[in-house]
Amino acid sequence: MKADKGKVLKLLKTARGQIDGIIKMVEEDRYCIDISHQLMAAAAILNTTNREVLSAHLKSCVNNAETAQEREEKIDELIGMLGKIMK
Repeated sequence: MKADKGKVLKLLKTARGQIDGIIKMVEEDRYCIDISHQLMAAAAILNTTNREVLSAHLKSCVNNAETAQEREEKIDELIGMLGKIMK
């Protein structure tokens, strides 16, 4: 992985903390809209993390591919991932 490991881990740990909080909210039968807000916040952090990883992939792995064929394969992988993200 070429992304900033410290930044990615910090984001993931933040998301984990939010998810732990959401679990507690569910266990406590908290208000649905409040839970939904927290779910959206956790999803946003995971999206930011994924963007960081994919950005690093593009800047490093794709950009540094040694052959045109290898670069094309990496671009195709990225296009496939973007298709999954945009569903």
